[in-house]
Amino acid sequence: MIKQVIPLLRRVAFRQWMAIAILMLMVAGGMGYMNGLGRLDRTLYDQFMRADSRPARDDIIIVAIDDYSISKLGRWPWERSLHAKLLNRIMRANPLAIGLDVIMPEAEHDQSPGQRADDRALTKALAASKLTVLPIVVASAGPGLKALPPMPDFLNAARGVGHIHLELDPDGVVRSVFLQEGQDDKWWPHFAVSLANVAGQKITDTNGNLPGARMAPIPAGSEASPHDSWQRDYQIQIPFAGGSGHFRSVPYAAVLRGDVPDQFFTGKYVLIGATAIGMADTFPTPVSGTSGVMPGIEINANILAGLLDHKSISIARPLQTALFSIVPVLIALSSYLLWTPRISLLITAALMVLTMAVSYLLLTLGIWIAPTAALIALAIAHPLWSWIRLESAISYLGQEFMLLDQEPHLLPEVNTERAPQQVEDLLEQRINAMRVAARRVRDLRQFISDSLNSLPDATLITTIDGHVLVSNQFARDYFAAAGIRNIDGALLPYLFSNMSTPQATNTSANHTFSWWDLIDLEHVSTLTSGTSVQDQQGRDLLIKSGPCHSAHQVLTGWIVSIVDITIIRAAERSRDETLRFLSHDMRAPQASILALLELQGNPSSALPQKEFFSRLEQAARKTLGLADNFVQLARAESSEYRLEEVDFQDVLYDAVDEMWSLAHNKKIDLITDIEGQEFLANVDRSLMARALCNLISNAISYSLPETRITCTLRLKYVKLLPQVVCKITDQGFGIAPHDQIKLFQRYQRVSAPGQPRSDGTGLGLVFVKTVVERHFGEISLESTIGEGSTFTVTLPALTI
Repeated sequence: MIKQVIPLLRRVAFRQWMAIAILMLMVAGGMGYMNGLGRLDRTLYDQFMRADSRPARDDIIIVAIDDYSISKLGRWPWERSLHAKLLNRIMRANPLAIGLDVIMPEAEHDQSPGQRADDRALTKALAASKLTVLPIVVASAGPGLKALPPMPDFLNAARGVGHIHLELDPDGVVRSVFLQEGQDDKWWPHFAVSLANVAGQKITDTNGNLPGARMAPIPAGSEASPHDSWQRDYQIQIPFAGGSGHFRSVPYAAVLRGDVPDQFFTGKYVLIGATAIGMADTFPTPVSGTSGVMPGIEINANILAGLLDHKSISIARPLQTALFSIVPVLIALSSYLLWTPRISLLITAALMVLTMAVSYLLLTLGIWIAPTAALIALAIAHPLWSWIRLESAISYLGQEFMLLDQEPHLLPEVNTERAPQQVEDLLEQRINAMRVAARRVRDLRQFISDSLNSLPDATLITTIDGHVLVSNQFARDYFAAAGIRNIDGALLPYLFSNMSTPQATNTSANHTFSWWDLIDLEHVSTLTSGTSVQDQQGRDLLIKSGPCHSAHQVLTGWIVSIVDITIIRAAERSRDETLRFLSHDMRAPQASILALLELQGNPSSALPQKEFFSRLEQAARKTLGLADNFVQLARAESSEYRLEEVDFQDVLYDAVDEMWSLAHNKKIDLITDIEGQEFLANVDRSLMARALCNLISNAISYSLPETRITCTLRLKYVKLLPQVVCKITDQGFGIAPHDQIKLFQRYQRVSAPGQPRSDGTGLGLVFVKTVVERHFGEISLESTIGEGSTFTVTLPALTI
């Protein structure tokens, strides 16, 4: 039944996902096509704009008509002769352009046309500067707008004019401006555009177009476009550099008095305008901060800075915003099918952060794409999908747990008194059924786990195709030591791929065994006895494999056990080596003695008595030497060592004294080279002395007469731990590299051409190596053919 339900659930889940995906993509695309969701997107825009502040340009200076200047020069409006004096003073510094943001559409009051001395002074100053731009005001005139240019004298004397009209969004905040506005087929650039043109700065493209979005022209003759209608073009979002007071500003009165040096305005754009409270044309902006408003002259400074930096912000098209909103929603919906609810929730949250980050990044690059549509769709999609899937999961799991509760329990259960019958709703019944079923599954799992871990050998349970399902602690520890930290789900043949070629005990001669045979029913009888193999650590293993069947005798998996038989194999090899030793090396001298006795019994073949006893003594001594070496090696391999604190130089002296006569008879100098006072170590003195004697004896045996053997003793430190280093160096024949690897193996004897034949047993160096290693030390060899050999024994020393 489960096999039939699962594919159905998958189809239902996919249909549910398709329905939600279509719905959410339509919601995201529809909201995105609106190209902004009002206050939500405007709030994000303002926050991003505040975060995207940049340093103010050094070449833009504001001469502020502030409260300080009014207190010094009197109430506003001031005489226009003051403006003339200010322009003349600023012109001494050769600025790039001057923007006089003061509205002057009419002549001064209380002056007749022939007595306008102040107007004439300002007109003269404007004409002399040739760098001044005056503002054009846009005022309401009944049903439409009307331009109020400066009075004709000023208009003709100024270098240029520009409108100072700002666009207000529905919330009353200034975020955009039209760089060109006009009426009656006459166009005026913005105040900041005129300033840039006066300074000769190129702010248009190759086709002569200003930055910003073009407005579609209104067809002539239509009712919506009378002859005197107001027209706009080249709309941009203002790229504010910072909040109020961001640009450098000096008081009007200070400049007029001469407190500001002339060179301060050299090569600068000078904007003259009101910032005093109550008289400035202030507007709310995204970057106004705590003040809430920004003077119009500072807004114009921000527009001018953006034009000079070629930085403008345009609003994406509705289709672009719709696509921008759809993409993260589509990615989030895809994650619902591929990942768990927790991961998909994290992905959804990450996509929301990423959406805002991309929107902010695009804003810094000059494109505003409203992110709120995508954020709302992402916020709705995950809870909606989770609710639908949770509803389906509860319905399905409830049915399955009810069926599972009806199944017999494999393990014995503790008898408990049944609780009184209570009224339960459907949900509570399913919860109780789930609780009982989950407890039974946990009990069965624990039973299997305890049984598996109780096995004395490493054991694996795999699927039919050989993937590991369950393993006991012995198996995990074994493969962890081999460098495989996680074996769950691993393929069985690959786990054993680094081992030697398998050798099954019951395989036929024409069958080549492989690790895939462990999960092959044709080789079940072969694997009953196990497969002998050696791993990378040199351990001998016996690997067995057996099939697992269901109640209906259907193959469900395999049980594989790994038995460590290293000790057994080592004992077998030691036994074989001992038998070979007894049957050959120990038997040969005894056979020689018997042969001598038989020859001596026949007068015709009898040897002279002196020669007979000499040969008899030689064979007996060889037998005794073999037996002595064998016993010494057995003692070295025993577990009983009598350790005592000794000065290692005393042990070396004992060995040198014992070997002195042997070296003297061969005319070999036996020299000791010891540096230091004490070489304290915990050793078995007799065994260590015997090991050194073996090394010195070998050096004497393989050295020519009239040479030198040096016994060196030093103390060195490795990672602040003291070590005793003893070197036995001879001037003998040397040992070939291919023979060096056999030196410390049982019953191995090496010799080079021209070298005298050795009568050794091949156990001496094995004894030395065993003794040194049992003392937690190391022995090494350096040898050169024809120059000699050096055996180095390194042992841990006692700290003083």
